[in-house]
Amino acid sequence: MRAITVSRAEHLPIGELSRLSGVNIETVRYYERIKMLPPPQRSASGRRVYGVTDLRMLAFIRRSRELGFSLNEIRALLHLGAPAMASCREVKVIATQHLEDIRTKLLDLKKLERLLAKTVARCSGKKAPNCPVLDILDIRRERLSALHS
Repeated sequence: MRAITVSRAEHLPIGELSRLSGVNIETVRYYERIKMLPPPQRSASGRRVYGVTDLRMLAFIRRSRELGFSLNEIRALLHLGAPAMASCREVKVIATQHLEDIRTKLLDLKKLERLLAKTVARCSGKKAPNCPVLDILDIRRERLSALHS
């Protein structure tokens, strides 16, 4: 495998950018369309070419998505100058809110887990018309079984 020199890194085709960043080519184009990435330079033949800054931004976006940040949160981070120049204080505000959202989702998931576990435990698993799992999934069914009780 060839090493990427600085001059080659400033003229990366989209396939190489995709490979190096771990982001699918269609996702790169999507990020361009929604203006998460600046429009790429074009070669003489009209092909997209990218540089090290583009690679760094794309890797930043990918990692942010892996950590569950929304596109709006990532936009805000990029607007602050991330990944290179953002103020830690301002980034902390966004990250703290994201952490709060994650904690809320975890609490909600725990509630869902308890409800579903309790419902599954009540289910006989037999071929019977009454099924507690279907009752919580189908509101009309739940009302009908309450009427027949």
